[in-house]
Amino acid sequence: MTEKRKPAARRQILCAQCGALTTYEGNPWRPFCSERCKLIDLGQWAEERYRVPSEDSPASDEGEEK
Repeated sequence: MTEKRKPAARRQILCAQCGALTTYEGNPWRPFCSERCKLIDLGQWAEERYRVPSEDSPASDEGEEK
C-alpha cells in the first residue's frame, strides 16, 4: 500500500521593496519578488538612502584641536 503525499506548501513572504506576495523557495531574487525590486533596493543603498542610527554626534572641525 503506497501513501500519497501532499506537495510541500511553498512559504510565501512579502517583497522587501514593494510588499507584493512572493514565494521564498526557488525565488532567485529573494527576499524580493523580482529583479526590478532587487535593483531598486540596490540603487537606494548606492544613493545612501538607508542609514544606521547612531548615538554619536558628528565631529566638528571647528574649534577642536588635537
